Amino acid sequence: MLTKTSHRRAVILMLCAATLWSIAGVFTRHLDAARGVEVTFWRSFFAAVFVAVAMLRQYRSGFIPRLRLLGTVGLLSGCMWATMYSCFMIAITMTTVANTSIMESLSPLFTAFLAWLILRQQIPLRTWCAIAAACVGMGWMFIGSISQVDQRGLIGMLIALGVPVAASVNVILLKKRAHTVDMMPAVFMGGSISALIMLPLAWPFHASLHDVLILAILGFFQLGLPCILMVRASPSLSAPELALLSLLEVLLAPIWAWLGAGELPARETLMGGALVLGALVFNEMAAMRKA
Repeated sequence: MLTKTSHRRAVILMLCAATLWSIAGVFTRHLDAARGVEVTFWRSFFAAVFVAVAMLRQYRSGFIPRLRLLGTVGLLSGCMWATMYSCFMIAITMTTVANTSIMESLSPLFTAFLAWLILRQQIPLRTWCAIAAACVGMGWMFIGSISQVDQRGLIGMLIALGVPVAASVNVILLKKRAHTVDMMPAVFMGGSISALIMLPLAWPFHASLHDVLILAILGFFQLGLPCILMVRASPSLSAPELALLSLLEVLLAPIWAWLGAGELPARETLMGGALVLGALVFNEMAAMRKA
C-alpha cells in the first residue's frame, strides 16, 4: 500500500534526479575540445563505472549474479537507457539544446498513453491537465528557436525524438518490474552499451585532461547517480508522475546556463518555465492529498 511518506520520499528522489540531470548544459559549456560522440562516450563510460562501483559496494560477490537476473526486460531497459544517453548528445550536435528539449517534453504524454495502454492504469484528469499545461509551457519556453530550424536541425530533432520514446518505454518497464526485479543493473547496462557503441565513433580522442575531469563529473553525478535515484523512486510513483517530475530537468537547465555560463534566459523561457513549474506543483500537491 502506497503511503504518504513513501510517496513524498519518492518525489524528493525524483526532484534530486532531475536537478542533477539539468547540469549537463552548463558543464559542457566549459569543455575545451571534446564534442559530440566523444562526450557521449565519456559520459556513458563514467556513468557505467559509477553504477558498477555502487553495485559492487551493495552486492559484493553478487554483482555478476545480479546482472544475470536482469533477463529480457532488464536488458531492454538497459537498451532504453543507452538510447536516451546517445540520442540526447547526438541531437544537440545537430540542433539547439532548446529544440532538443522541446522533443524531450513529449515524454509525459507518451508515458501517460503507454501507462493507459499497457499497464491499464487510469490516469487522473488532474494529471492529463498537468501534462497539457507542461507541454504548453515547454513550447512557450522555446518558441523562438523552433522557427530557425534548418534541414540538419530537423534531423537532429527527429533523433531527439528517440529520447522521450525511450524514456517512456523505460518508465513502463520500471513500473512493471521494479517491485520484483532490481533494475539498477539495467542502468549499468545502459552506460556500457552506449559507451561501446560510441567508442569507435569517438576514436581518436580529442578530450584534454580538463575535459575528461568534467565528463567524469557528468558521468558520475549527472548520469549515473540520478538514474539510480529514478530507479529507487519508481515503485512509489505512477508512470505519468515520473515523466512529469523529469521535466524539471529542462526547466532548470537554462537557469544553470545563466548562472554558470552567462546565458541570460529569454522572457518566454521564464514565463513558460513558470507554467511548467506550476503544473508540476499542482499535480504533486493533488497526489499527496489523495495519498
